[in-house]
Amino acid sequence: MSELSQATRKLIEGYQSWHQATQLKEGVATVHVDEVASKVAAFYEKMRGVVDWKEEHLFRKTAIERVLKRRIIFRRNEEQIAGALVYELIRGGHFPNDKIPESKIEEVQISIDKYVFILDNAPPSKREKITAGLYDWLIEIAACEVEEILAPPLKEKSLLNYATELIAERTVVRGGVVTLGGIGEEEKNTQIYIALQRTLFNFDSSLISYNLLNRRYPQWRNLPLEQLREIAQNIYLIRESMGKDLNHPLANKFFQVCERYDTPYLILGDVISENPMEAKEKVANPEFLETSVRYAYNKRASTLKSRLGRAALYATLSILLTNILSLYVIEIPLAKFVLGHFSPWGIAIDVFVPTLLMFLLIITIKPPKKENLEVVIMEIMKIAYLNDKKDVYEIRIYKKRGVVMRGLITIFYFLSFLLFTGLIVWGLSYINLPPTSHFIFIVFISLIAFAGTKIRRRARELQVIKEKENFFYFLAEVFSIPVTQLGKWLSTRWTRYNAIARFFSSLIDLPFQVFIEFLEQWRYFLKEKKEEIH
Repeated sequence: MSELSQATRKLIEGYQSWHQATQLKEGVATVHVDEVASKVAAFYEKMRGVVDWKEEHLFRKTAIERVLKRRIIFRRNEEQIAGALVYELIRGGHFPNDKIPESKIEEVQISIDKYVFILDNAPPSKREKITAGLYDWLIEIAACEVEEILAPPLKEKSLLNYATELIAERTVVRGGVVTLGGIGEEEKNTQIYIALQRTLFNFDSSLISYNLLNRRYPQWRNLPLEQLREIAQNIYLIRESMGKDLNHPLANKFFQVCERYDTPYLILGDVISENPMEAKEKVANPEFLETSVRYAYNKRASTLKSRLGRAALYATLSILLTNILSLYVIEIPLAKFVLGHFSPWGIAIDVFVPTLLMFLLIITIKPPKKENLEVVIMEIMKIAYLNDKKDVYEIRIYKKRGVVMRGLITIFYFLSFLLFTGLIVWGLSYINLPPTSHFIFIVFISLIAFAGTKIRRRARELQVIKEKENFFYFLAEVFSIPVTQLGKWLSTRWTRYNAIARFFSSLIDLPFQVFIEFLEQWRYFLKEKKEEIH
């Protein structure tokens, strides 16, 4: 038997709390929705998931955000929207039926009231864009809190705190005194905390911001009125501060370290979650731990490919549907107006080339090498047990490049982008597609490239061994990175300008939810009438 470290004991206790919280107490009233109405609503939500694609683990939060925006906009002053919100989310299949205690509705309402209070009491801004940005940001944060109330992420928070503590102990930043004036311990810990949320769970900016708020304000869920007023007055500064943390100059450096060393924490978490109540005794046995790690590693590896395939399918369908819409609304009419016709080759290329690109990006993903598992086992042993000797994860800050060198690199980077897009334009011109088609095709290719690159990055969640890069890999990066960067920039505006998603939100969501609520009430009415027949 080996002695578990204090941090590992605390992690196991956190998982035990999570396990106990998942056990539904007897005699507790829970929220129930009609099964027929729920099936109809759940089907609609799956359609929404295709046209308004987000990564799978963000579906629920995105749905909460969408419902919150609609319900807050159409609310009356005296209306309590939490009940309708929770029922709609359960009908849509985002939370299980008959599992959410009715008492949670009051908690959700208190949470919503807090964010509405901040919105109503924030100082006015002369710039409409800033005000609109604050509204969207607060709704996104509110959605994170509502999700946390209805499904407390006790397990994830325990693992996040555990990994943050241990990786922070091992991480050393070198060169900062020369180049950036140094980096403080708290600043370093915050960056590791942010990076681990991105690598362990692939959280988006709103989830990370919400966790940062809870880290900065331990009473965020139940703020005293005076502190709430103070936060409302300083909300623009708070949001700006969150943005600085998320866009720290060394954020990518910390991300690289956390991405490489997060696998042992993921697998150890999987091992403990199998049986948290007996984990202390069993994990203390190195032989049991090694066997369990092998099982958990292989299980996660077997499900990884299906998760990646599902993500690729949703991403491609979402972009493809918008591509087809632009094809028939913009490209074909414009081509007929300018050229008098639209080549059938144009339709085939617009539809199939982006799909083929995503297919190639996914199909070329390689599983980790066999020796990777042995390294994972060794790394887990290092973090799980007491160990005086600790590894050092080095973050080295290099001196800034000179003006001439920066200029040359920027020119070369820009030329590689022009060469790549130039080849696309030449090919599309060869089959007589109009310039607008060139532009739209490049946009969708870059979006697919970015989505595919993100999915490929998720495929490395088990990778610990650093792979060697060959010349072909370097050559591919020269041309692919500029296009992927364009896709990243466009993706930040994708939600705002996704025409099909906006169509659903503007014209379909509200009438559909009214129909679902009517269907549910009609079903209850029929049941009541049926009970009267005796």
